[in-house]
Amino acid sequence: MARRRIATISSLDEHPNLPEIVGVLAQLPHVSDSDLIRLADSWRNTVFLAEARARALDPDSPLVLEVLAAFEAVQALFADDVCGEAEYVELDPEVTSVALKAIRDAIAASYAEPLLSRTEHAGLMAPWRAVYPTALVDEPDLGEHSGQVKALLSAMPRLATRCHDREAASLYDEILRTCMALDEDVRSVARDEAWQAALLTNRRRVWGLVRRSGAEGIGRFCGQCRTRHDDDDTMRVLSLCLDAACALLVADAIDDNLVDVLTLPVQKLIPLQRTSGD
Repeated sequence: MARRRIATISSLDEHPNLPEIVGVLAQLPHVSDSDLIRLADSWRNTVFLAEARARALDPDSPLVLEVLAAFEAVQALFADDVCGEAEYVELDPEVTSVALKAIRDAIAASYAEPLLSRTEHAGLMAPWRAVYPTALVDEPDLGEHSGQVKALLSAMPRLATRCHDREAASLYDEILRTCMALDEDVRSVARDEAWQAALLTNRRRVWGLVRRSGAEGIGRFCGQCRTRHDDDDTMRVLSLCLDAACALLVADAIDDNLVDVLTLPVQKLIPLQRTSGD
């Protein structure tokens, strides 16, 4: 089959199929167990689809490295489900594994849409569209306090530049000093309660997304000296930030005192008070 000629796409913002890509990616942390079952039931692997899949993942396909990174993120997001050992996992891991094939096909097809024929694109997207005929969200639902969650996640990469940013260094040192004075038993109880709330409100995958996003932010290389901090103190600060972000995620489902326990150590990274609304 002749290849479609496409203009070079150097960033996601330039992608002509951006709405579909965003719709797929934003839905991922909100995929339910029942959705996984339907995705698995709809997935097929014919010769035609295998060839279309190979074309979608061709080295010349638009932003193929981003596609592979998205595959890795999907595997991390559903790691507990694939493993199947956690008490809260109810679905057969084999079903989840097949469903993830449908999810990867949707991601690959949405990115490669300019390169694929209409039939190829429709074939790879078919299982996803059987469950999600239209895009339901344009970004992950981070709860009632999404503004604070986003603010915190956006602030975390700055801590990675503290070697060249005095204000960031001062902020990091203050958080670290706070960490040394915390009662870890109390924090552990608060963290466990927040996690249970995530399970009860079906937000455990969003929880995983938030923690992964935060870890990537603070784990970045400094843009000036290419230093990447991964020492024990950095991990302590990272843990405080991630716990705070997750507490804000489920703040509507746990006691305010528990939210305070987890957020107060990093309150300077959260510009708005929870009571002010988003």
